[in-house]
Amino acid sequence: MSEEFETLKNYIEEHTHDMVDLERLLTSIPALAPENGGDGESKKAAALEDWLKAHGITRIEHYDAPDGRVSSGVRPNMVATIPGAKDDYNIWVCAHMDVVPVGERSLWKNDPWTVVEENGRIFGRGVEDNQQGLVTGVLAALSFVRQHIIPEHTIKLLFMADEEVGSAYGMNWLLKNHTELFSKEDRILIPDGGDPKGETIEIAEKNIAWFRFHTIGKQSHGSRPDLGRNAKLAAADLALRVNDMENFFNGRNGLFDPPTSTFQPTMQLQNTEGINIIPGDDVFCADCRINPEYSLDTVRAELKKRIAAVEEKYGVKIEVSEAQAEESKATPKDAPVVKELAAAIKAVHGIEARTIGIGGGTVAAGLRNLGYNAVVWSTMDETCHQPNEYAVIKNIGIDAMTIAYMASH
Repeated sequence: MSEEFETLKNYIEEHTHDMVDLERLLTSIPALAPENGGDGESKKAAALEDWLKAHGITRIEHYDAPDGRVSSGVRPNMVATIPGAKDDYNIWVCAHMDVVPVGERSLWKNDPWTVVEENGRIFGRGVEDNQQGLVTGVLAALSFVRQHIIPEHTIKLLFMADEEVGSAYGMNWLLKNHTELFSKEDRILIPDGGDPKGETIEIAEKNIAWFRFHTIGKQSHGSRPDLGRNAKLAAADLALRVNDMENFFNGRNGLFDPPTSTFQPTMQLQNTEGINIIPGDDVFCADCRINPEYSLDTVRAELKKRIAAVEEKYGVKIEVSEAQAEESKATPKDAPVVKELAAAIKAVHGIEARTIGIGGGTVAAGLRNLGYNAVVWSTMDETCHQPNEYAVIKNIGIDAMTIAYMASH
């Protein structure tokens, strides 16, 4: 490794624990979307901006999204820039500031909004999702700023709003209103998923479709099903036909685990208040994760046929709506960001990286669909959304070194 990178590496090693203080600050300011009963990210963003400026990261620009539901009137999106020596491409580290609710409070050992350090870990809501990735990017940037070293390539730290409930005021807002931010040559890293070794680079996501099925029949007494049209029975048949679509769209893709598409009935709404009532109304939902080789339009067409068959068989009407629908292109395995990140992982972690796909959704999908090659990567235990969420402190340092390696080569 170069002498310059050794200097960066030493700085990161000496200051990794400083990021615990930043994590403590960020965790103490709950940033919940209005959908989750919160007031957005503005207070957290203001505290983060003050901290960055106090530590030498001063070039910060706002790309805030209007939102009349929160007291500030906006959902903040900030970009911090550390100029590089070459005017070729930017290295982006994109992290979100919002977090999910605590959930069942009794399952937490400590106050979720107060960071507790124990055995090399820090506990608290948001410390891993996505503050670990956020402070990792900050530490990598600080290694250049505080050592007065100009990176080879410009570093861009993006602090986003609204990732946890759909990104309408975060990444999707930026891609719709500020496409000038990104270049097709940029290396875009999203540290919002990973594994405990840091060996997996996520380059693809399954297409996602969340369907809501409303079956309308005719209510009757439990002893006289002949006088009704059992919406529950029809819905149960439909649920099995939806699940059977796994056998229809049965291609395998080795990037994913599981390698097949999944069509799973999930949430069921109450349909009657009595056991002796034949329901005339039924609502259930399905979570479908589809390998990207199959378009959602193809899925919709097959689903339409199956719905029509159930309607004819039971004499019911079925209304279908989509709570979520997103398709995602893949980042090529040989894209520069993949190869350069893999080289950095090899140099810093000492391991061979491998590319994977995931069934969940990230902000990478919107970027990829517009032709920007983005990867999701981090070294983490994946405790997001769980009670007693934690981040491993040493992972912050080693991932910051990996980013610094990319920016200095």
